[in-house]
Amino acid sequence: MTMTKTTCKSLRNYIPKLTLLITFALSAIAADYDNDPIRTLLPYDGIPAITDPIFVPATVAKLDPDAPVIGVTFNGESHAYSLYLLNGHEIVNDVVGGKKIATTW
Repeated sequence: MTMTKTTCKSLRNYIPKLTLLITFALSAIAADYDNDPIRTLLPYDGIPAITDPIFVPATVAKLDPDAPVIGVTFNGESHAYSLYLLNGHEIVNDVVGGKKIATTW
């Protein structure tokens, strides 16, 4: 498709209008961003934290050998938190080696 001089001239007339329209739309989007309320899917504290975790020896844990975990060691004491379990709770409040910790996922 070839463009004639008339077509190019006609398109050039639309460029300032199009620029103004895009600028107006972007500024409206930016203004709305500041006024948007926070939208949540869950109520406050809708995902309960694990506050009193119970641990079993690794030999008894019902996890595959390659199951992902988060491991924490303080003062010679170690705890492992299953990521499968953390997917549903997202946080564990615990004490490891005498230190209070929060493990999040």
